[in-house]
Amino acid sequence: MALIPRLDLAALDRQPLDPLTKGLPFDAPQLTVGEVGQQGWNVLKGDMPLPLAVIRQEVVRANSQWMSAFTGDNDLVIAPHGKTTMSPALFDLQVADGAWAITVATVQQLSVCVRFGVKRVLIANQPVGTQAIDACFRALQGDGFELYCLADGLPGLQLLADGAKRNPPPKGNPLRVLVEIGFLGGRTGARTREQAMEVARVVASTPGLVLGGFECFEGLLPTPEAADGLIDDVAALAVSALAEGLFRDGQPVVVSAGGSAFFDRVGTRFNQVAFARPVVKVLRSGCYLTHDSISYAAAFERIINDTSLKLPEGRLEAALEVWAYVQSRPEDGRTVLTMGKRDISFDAGMPVPLRWFRPGRMTRPEAMPAGHTVVALNDQHCHMTTPADSPLEAGDMVAFGIGHPCTTFDKWQMLVLVDEDYGVTAALKTFF
Repeated sequence: MALIPRLDLAALDRQPLDPLTKGLPFDAPQLTVGEVGQQGWNVLKGDMPLPLAVIRQEVVRANSQWMSAFTGDNDLVIAPHGKTTMSPALFDLQVADGAWAITVATVQQLSVCVRFGVKRVLIANQPVGTQAIDACFRALQGDGFELYCLADGLPGLQLLADGAKRNPPPKGNPLRVLVEIGFLGGRTGARTREQAMEVARVVASTPGLVLGGFECFEGLLPTPEAADGLIDDVAALAVSALAEGLFRDGQPVVVSAGGSAFFDRVGTRFNQVAFARPVVKVLRSGCYLTHDSISYAAAFERIINDTSLKLPEGRLEAALEVWAYVQSRPEDGRTVLTMGKRDISFDAGMPVPLRWFRPGRMTRPEAMPAGHTVVALNDQHCHMTTPADSPLEAGDMVAFGIGHPCTTFDKWQMLVLVDEDYGVTAALKTFF
């Protein structure tokens, strides 16, 4: 199983940053991405405007290594979902730790991967429309580039077949198609195994396409047991396709599932199946890299308690924080801070106040005392209930944990990587 080379970070570092980018100081000079970490800025010294999205570098590196060890120990590989961060620098960290591919959802996200040198991409979506489909086939012209995408029905598959006629792929580098199995009331995906096998047979006989395998997205299901059933469908379909001889010799056989909340179940169910030839068992989790303080944190506790798979030492921890100032304490029991819906996710729960810091008085942030709870967000304001004995004052800094990293990342064109003293070591440019 071939891994992929590191990204072209030199090209990323040369990218100019607009001085108006959110997160840069008011009078920042014209900088490139690579120059931000050379400025000597420190969040706690007040060098950066707040709100500010930060990623703690030691934690994010440890998370990446943890998942690398987990997949390696359990006969899995990871194709992390790039749409979570849309940060090529973080893609490169994941590739350095053994990512098999980078997963995306759109052609724009594909173009970011191609631009910075990702050599294997999995579009966890069915391309539709001439623009998107033709872009997929044009991408296959790149040297050493492999592309997987999804199909769940014959009409969508015909669109891919038409695209292959318009843009014949290079010899030996067809568009690799994963047939998607879904569930009633869910997103895309064939609703029965019979429908999925019909699609697989047509893929296998279509010029310019090749059957890559089968996949699902189980993340919308309510329980591990429900996820098990869908993952079992993927495995059963691969077994059937192998028995029918639908896979070409020399092409990897891929089985894949989303895996963010249920990544233990993916490994458990796939590893129980005796496939007729070696398969690549692919997780597509993206949120593990920065983790969170709400939903994925709860899911990880379930995994630790329930899984039969081998777990590495340590654990995933929240690496992504959004910092804000205390702006006002206008009434008893309420504190208002300089952060809102434009800065932090709220679709998976309200932000969690983690730490606080008083510039000029404290040397290190301290844990937020009990009784501080975010109850509302406006566009640019955070409303937090506070106990009568709260130490917070106007001008204090507060670090918030988040839920659902995807919808915090997409609010920032630039996040900053920080060391354990909150010194800024790099800019993390995003491409949403």
